[in-house]
Amino acid sequence: MDDTQKKQTNVNVALVRDTILQLIEAIGEDPEREGLQNTPDRVSRMYVELLSGYTADPDEIINNALFNVSYDEMVLVRDIEFYSLCEHHMLPFIGRAHIAYIPAGKVIGLSKIPRIVDMYARRLQI
Repeated sequence: MDDTQKKQTNVNVALVRDTILQLIEAIGEDPEREGLQNTPDRVSRMYVELLSGYTADPDEIINNALFNVSYDEMVLVRDIEFYSLCEHHMLPFIGRAHIAYIPAGKVIGLSKIPRIVDMYARRLQI
């Protein structure tokens, strides 16, 4: 992975790989064992994906999907499933988000709301 890719993902893949290799050794396992040989690489790629919310661009996600409206009725999107990592133990958890707002002259395209939830879910959470 080159420097540009590292910057885009915000994850130092080589450092994660080396750290996982050290973890495997620290628990008394053999990192050269067949089942573990590629584990540090797999884990580093996993973190690139799981933590991609740090480098996601909200403007790209919204992509000009803001529309002028003259009404002020509540907009509600319910049961948006998300997956995230706990910031205390870096363990995965799942949940459902409900987003509601009252427009102030503009609404966002409904399909953008789950994408924004996903962007923030791909960061460490309390």
